[in-house]
Amino acid sequence: MNKPVSAPHPWIAAYPEGIEWDVPIDTTPVHEQLLASCAKMGDATALDFMGATTSFRRLGEQVNALAGALQSELGVKKGDRVALLMPNTPFYVIAYFAVLRIGATVVNCNPLYSLGELSHIVSNSGATVLITVDLKATYPNAEKLVGQGHIKKLVVAHFPNALPGLKKILFSLFKGKDIVKPGSSPAARAVISFEDLITRGKTPTSVQIDSEKDVAVQQYTGGTTGTPKGAMLSHANIAANMSQIDKWGCGLFYPPSKVVAILPFFHIFAMTVCMNVPLCSGAQVVMLPRFEMKAFLSLMKRTKPNVLPAVPTLLHALATKDVATAEILAPIEVAISGGAGLPGETREAFGKKSDAILAEGYGLTEASPVVACAALRVPSKPGSIGLPIPATDVRFVDLDDPESEVAQGERGELVLKGPQVMLGYFNDEEATKGAFTANGYLRTADVGYLDEDGYIFLVDRIKDLIICSGFNVYPRAIEDAIYHHPAVDETNVIGVKDEYRGEVPVAYVKLKDGQSVTEGGLKSFLEERLSKLEMPREIIFRDELPKTMIGKLSKNDLREDYEKNVKAGG
Repeated sequence: MNKPVSAPHPWIAAYPEGIEWDVPIDTTPVHEQLLASCAKMGDATALDFMGATTSFRRLGEQVNALAGALQSELGVKKGDRVALLMPNTPFYVIAYFAVLRIGATVVNCNPLYSLGELSHIVSNSGATVLITVDLKATYPNAEKLVGQGHIKKLVVAHFPNALPGLKKILFSLFKGKDIVKPGSSPAARAVISFEDLITRGKTPTSVQIDSEKDVAVQQYTGGTTGTPKGAMLSHANIAANMSQIDKWGCGLFYPPSKVVAILPFFHIFAMTVCMNVPLCSGAQVVMLPRFEMKAFLSLMKRTKPNVLPAVPTLLHALATKDVATAEILAPIEVAISGGAGLPGETREAFGKKSDAILAEGYGLTEASPVVACAALRVPSKPGSIGLPIPATDVRFVDLDDPESEVAQGERGELVLKGPQVMLGYFNDEEATKGAFTANGYLRTADVGYLDEDGYIFLVDRIKDLIICSGFNVYPRAIEDAIYHHPAVDETNVIGVKDEYRGEVPVAYVKLKDGQSVTEGGLKSFLEERLSKLEMPREIIFRDELPKTMIGKLSKNDLREDYEKNVKAGG
């Protein structure tokens, strides 16, 4: 346990009843908490994957069996990096906790990353063991990593084995083409069966963990702004954030709660909120490998989960699609929005269909990830990301001088301290130094302010800020105005170079089905809502807007589209 130093903080008075800021934080390693939960919960269901269930008892047995096999069969030692490359499946959960159980470090890999990005991650981290599934969406790149010499051992799970009986048969009959046969691939010599390792029944030897210093997860971040950097999250960092969320949730993540896991576990938000917190509290996790409306609605009808962590685009789909009826969504008591700013229009539309508390939260990879969140049991201020969670200290500093704090209510860069903040970036002292202020606050590159009650309001990302004729123009403010038009389904605003003003905003827009509006018509609508500097120079209509794997609208892809297609006249 460690305890933050008490200091005057304006948000404490606004804390919901029963929650305190200055409290002891539990830093017991997450795998120890998981195994204790498995022993306590026994035959209660831990995981539901498309109807196939795994009990807590069975989960604990599989975690220990894989941990023992990784030690004895593959020679994985404390401090070794093990890469995970797979969508949400029970295999991911087992592998994640097994790696931590033996003191090794999880290196999460996004299946949608290019081979170049994956090569950088595994080579930079030094991972020589990679765990994946035999899907065409993941295995080919894993095989190429072996061919490049990065990966020496490839542990491969058979995806259909995660499915319930009938679905397993139907998948093999109708989607067999989506499965790769590793035994016949060029990397066959490196391949070891996930299932075979578990059935060997090896018992792991105990490993001493220094929760404050030993790295549990090396999470790569910053791929859209340069070469991804490995944020080193200690066992204490991850456990502390779980403890903070637990205290903020006031029992929300305990049985009989069921938490939806559509967001991918390899993303830090889902890893912590959709997997670690509920499982270590004995709650059930119901998951899908990816978001598909039909599969999600089926999951809702069958399992009736009450907690939905989501990104704004997912909430927008549920709020605007007729098939997602109020009746189907009724079991949801709390929806937690994270990963990107929640548009006011999405909040309003979701509120018309669901009585659930919609709480916007905020975090970043370097903070394991949660920093602030709206209250989960009572309504909070709309438009705010809420209050700093227990033991988290926040400040706002001058955009030009991060060592100078701005007055409460003034806009600045959000910086923070807390037990969930990373140790630093792996093998990158310069980047680590640049990530912190001189007095040890983590810089977030997010612009916002603290209101009179201590609520945090974010305006935009520093890197997304548009400097137009010397003035700060915030894409999020433009997006919020565009969302008010009834024909607009999604929008994303970027800054592009302009000879006269330096930079100007450009809006990409996707319209609702059956709706229409011209560029001139939309600009006329915006005239009363935006200043001349904020008015987009161009409004570009697209049938779809690019998104990241977690479902966030991607400005990076739009910048590339503008340079390659729009600016070039394509």
